[in-house]
Amino acid sequence: MSKMKSILLIVLIILLAGLGFSSLYVVHPKEYAAVRQFGRIVDIKSAPGLYFKLPFIQSIQPITAATILYDIPSSDVITKDKKSMIADNYVLWRVVEPASYIRTLDAVELRAEERIEAAVYNATKNVISSMTQDEVIESRGERLTQLITEEANSDILNYGIEVIKSEIKSLDLPDDNKESVYERMISERQNIAASYKAEGDAEAQKIRNAADKSVAILEANANKQAAIIEAEGEAEYMRILQEAYNTQEKADFYNYLRSLDAVEKSLQGGSKTIILDKNSELARILYGNE
Repeated sequence: MSKMKSILLIVLIILLAGLGFSSLYVVHPKEYAAVRQFGRIVDIKSAPGLYFKLPFIQSIQPITAATILYDIPSSDVITKDKKSMIADNYVLWRVVEPASYIRTLDAVELRAEERIEAAVYNATKNVISSMTQDEVIESRGERLTQLITEEANSDILNYGIEVIKSEIKSLDLPDDNKESVYERMISERQNIAASYKAEGDAEAQKIRNAADKSVAILEANANKQAAIIEAEGEAEYMRILQEAYNTQEKADFYNYLRSLDAVEKSLQGGSKTIILDKNSELARILYGNE
């Protein structure tokens, strides 16, 4: 009888232990735990830790809360100016509302990525179709990523998931028109460069014209001032001469000196013969008649 009691006690302990373990569950970091009772969601746990549930009545459905990388297949898109381009996107997404995620997609990651792929494709097509090809190329980076991400999220609000980032990792041209587009872009940039050069040349010519005008004005003023100074000098010279020879004796002396200067200049350069009238001023000077 005591042996039977021991066996029953052991069985009871095992049952209680099993019941206790079935009442516990763990929520890991970057994970949600949906508590379901008879298939219906009654609680969502998001903080990591050890929790209790009703054994045999409640079940736990783990759902990842981590950020997931999904590489979307490349697709053709058309720009506003009817140019074809090839967009290759990747997406970072996560679950933000586990209850909606379970209710709409049964928490199946593949289904979520199918919805995300469609939403991102439509967003990429709509954003790029609103821009010209040049605008698309200029907007590559954060601006284009932001526009596509915002529009993609507006299409998947009811699924309990969120696109953190939808970025175009490669935006290329079809092989058949790539060369013509490159040539057009080069031509446009050469035209822009030529325009800048023409504007620079015109501005340089304006500066040169202004400088030439300033030089001409300065030169004219300088010549005018020089002429004034020269005229004043001539007037002063004549005044000094007039004061110096204002008597007959001074005038005769001045004529005497000028006559000597004239004789000196005439006799320079070798043997010279001077023929003078005996009544000339020079003859009177040479003969000492003065």
